Amino acid sequence: MKILAIDASGLVASVSILEDDKMVGEYTLNHTRNHSVTLLPLVDALIQATDSKPEDFDYIALAGGPGSFTGLRIGAATAKGLAFSWKKPIISVPTIDALCYNVFGVEGIVCPILDARRNQTYTGIYRFEEKDGESTLLTIDEQKACDINSLIERLNELGEKVTFLGDGVPVFKDTIDEKLKVEHRYAPAHQSRQRASSVGMLAFRYAKEGKIEDTFTHRPIYLRETQAERERKMREGK
Repeated sequence: MKILAIDASGLVASVSILEDDKMVGEYTLNHTRNHSVTLLPLVDALIQATDSKPEDFDYIALAGGPGSFTGLRIGAATAKGLAFSWKKPIISVPTIDALCYNVFGVEGIVCPILDARRNQTYTGIYRFEEKDGESTLLTIDEQKACDINSLIERLNELGEKVTFLGDGVPVFKDTIDEKLKVEHRYAPAHQSRQRASSVGMLAFRYAKEGKIEDTFTHRPIYLRETQAERERKMREGK
């Protein structure tokens, strides 16, 4: 099974090619947020560098959200365009779930945090557990948008060591250090941002479970209304 994975859900633009138990290649750019300019050239460069052809792929996987509204739309448009052109199915992987795979197998709680603005974060609470000789991802709290203080209260209730990662770390680190009562640490830079290879690894599992979409059924997972939608409701007094 061969997968082209794409992640444009945040500050990073990342593409990866995975085949069975091997990561064939990955390009990740954490320099500019202009994904509309950088994403397709990254895909094209990776395909050429790995001597891949459209017919080689079984699926196109993407980080389906939450994340940057613009980034999610660019990622979805890119994946849909390729899927339509290549006649391939799409696998949408939740952004927060995929981030956990950056620190696969770590002990204790894994808590990705993305900056959702207005003191809110896109987050979820997870743990890796050994089952039948393999480490699997267990969801404690599904991905959601919430106030950072509410998240800290929840983690204090659980009372376990926490590993944080994501672009929300530099935004919320001072608040976490001040208010979180349990032992915690922050993933290093090379593990702390979205990676398409993590999206692809989860996509293998989704494919086996039949969680497959197509060009017409895929919709990004926003979790919150866009600013334009919020402003429209304010104007309409809703």
